[in-house]
Amino acid sequence: MTVFAVEYVYDAESAQTRDAARPAHREWTAKLAQDGTLLASGPYSDGAGALLIFKAADEQALNELLREDPFAGAGAISGTRTMAWAPVTGQLADHAG
Repeated sequence: MTVFAVEYVYDAESAQTRDAARPAHREWTAKLAQDGTLLASGPYSDGAGALLIFKAADEQALNELLREDPFAGAGAISGTRTMAWAPVTGQLADHAG
């Protein structure tokens, strides 16, 4: 499994869309966290985006998973940056493979 850092970028105009989709998005992230696929996630304090840390077999599997996010279905995400990431130190280091 590979660890991926995923950055979501939000448009300021998407606040209402995000508010409406947030309960479903949080349910989706909670399920993924429970099964170990999502290691951490949360919004930036300025509201401009969020950072999500996933474990996935490869980038294709990750992209399929990201398409299931209710935020994606609602059009709340204006951009995504995805990078394979190798945490070396700290609590996430045990997940790097």
